[in-house]
Amino acid sequence: MFDRYNREITYLRISVTDRCNLRCRYCMPEEGVESMRHEDILSFEEIAEFVRRGAAQGITKVRLTGGEPLVRKGIVGLVHMLAQIDGIEEVAMTTNGILLEKFAPKLKEAGLSRVNISLDTTNPEKYSYITRGGDINAVFRGIEAALKHGLTPVKINCVIRNSEDEEDAQLVTEFAKTKGLKVQYIHQMDLEAGSFSKVKNGEGGNCRSCNRIRLMANGCVKPCLFNPKGFNVRQYGFEEALKLAVENKPKSGSKNQTGAFYKIGG
Repeated sequence: MFDRYNREITYLRISVTDRCNLRCRYCMPEEGVESMRHEDILSFEEIAEFVRRGAAQGITKVRLTGGEPLVRKGIVGLVHMLAQIDGIEEVAMTTNGILLEKFAPKLKEAGLSRVNISLDTTNPEKYSYITRGGDINAVFRGIEAALKHGLTPVKINCVIRNSEDEEDAQLVTEFAKTKGLKVQYIHQMDLEAGSFSKVKNGEGGNCRSCNRIRLMANGCVKPCLFNPKGFNVRQYGFEEALKLAVENKPKSGSKNQTGAFYKIGG
């Protein structure tokens, strides 16, 4: 499955919920946001059917995001459903890690391959400030559980303002070294301003080689994070929405004034 610029599309990111148990300052206002209506959220069966159609067209990798994917009831069951689909070689997840200690063994058993964990500092007070009340010790326990149960390689997503030489980023770097973890440094992005850059030590943000599309929790298939276009599977059908998303994938990202990170999954 190739787009207009001969990029092979093999990677599907799925936002399973717009809800989150944290309120990170760069992502969501303190009072939270108006949640999607329950009836607008795709069922697990709908998500799995879309993945089946995508796998038949060349999708091999799926990543579950949110919001926070572990707050969606029954998430282990969805992982199991997706891991059984012919053609899907990897089911991964991006999580804030708060609930990972509880879910890690069940996720591994269900077929989850690995996790990325968001961590912007290892200073407990600073972490609580950034996340508006998050418990960093729960994240540390989640990381240990992921390592124990083989959700590896565990990667750390660290949001930075300017560079990985910042104090908090360096704390994360040193922590990762002690655990044998890889850190991906992600510059703080702005959808409306079209501000983004390549992820250091990762693949995101490189438009020239971008191989991904995104399925939002409400069924909208987006060709690009930094683009307002989207095609809802309930309006167009699974295969047509997939086809339109691939055909409309832009050469590079621009701006998106109709979405938000907590809805699309970053």
